[in-house]
Amino acid sequence: MRTAASAKFASYGFSLIELAVVLFIIALLMGGLLPTISSQIAQKNSNETIKQLDDIQQALIGYAVINGRLPCPASDTSNGLEAPLPVTGTCTNFYNGFVPAATLGIPTSVDNQGRQGFAVDGWGNRIRYAVTKVNAYAFTSINGMKTAITAAGGDFSTLTPDLYVCASSPNPLTPSKNMTSSPWCGTATILTDKAPALIYSTGKNGGYGGSSADELANANPYANPTAIPNSYEDKVFVSHDQTPTFDDLVIWISPNILINRMVTAGVLP
Repeated sequence: MRTAASAKFASYGFSLIELAVVLFIIALLMGGLLPTISSQIAQKNSNETIKQLDDIQQALIGYAVINGRLPCPASDTSNGLEAPLPVTGTCTNFYNGFVPAATLGIPTSVDNQGRQGFAVDGWGNRIRYAVTKVNAYAFTSINGMKTAITAAGGDFSTLTPDLYVCASSPNPLTPSKNMTSSPWCGTATILTDKAPALIYSTGKNGGYGGSSADELANANPYANPTAIPNSYEDKVFVSHDQTPTFDDLVIWISPNILINRMVTAGVLP
């Protein structure tokens, strides 16, 4: 015969089992949902960043139309302004700088390190920007492109932007060729060898935390001419679909589009 106490105990034991079952079911559901939510967040950040890169590309072209040149990249300490100021065409960070958001007048945010004045991607990393230094800094000096074309008798082919974008990089940490004249990647993997400028996000891992050769190529380990001879300055970048070991997003400016816009606006002859 069950007493009131034993009935209460039995009821209490049943409730614990029931609760355990419910928690187990919730855990299973959450385990299935979390990867989906994480994937959706990653896709949202990528889509947001791609739109930012497109907007920045147009802002750079617009800046060139108004000012007759492309801006220099911002440095780590310039708070989103191009460096140096005033501009002589000799940028401080041709290949490893940041988008000069303050100079372009585009929205800026505080990055994930608490620094202000920069354009940041969907993960809070500062968006990077590289620009060519050929033709005696014609692309970044005031009216430099116009001067070069005029001196060549109106020959637009005298402008020879030389940033490379490749589909892969064999080993960016041990370049075997002089970077002032030859690419690291083979000709079959060259997407362009004539970009005057490019913009890129280093993705969720910030790029510098990546271990793949392709991500390390974009990290520009040879971009500092004071530490490495000028012959090894890194003007080569890698762009391809995102993979588990490569999450960078890279776009570049077409020289034909840039020059056409400037000609249409009457900035170039």
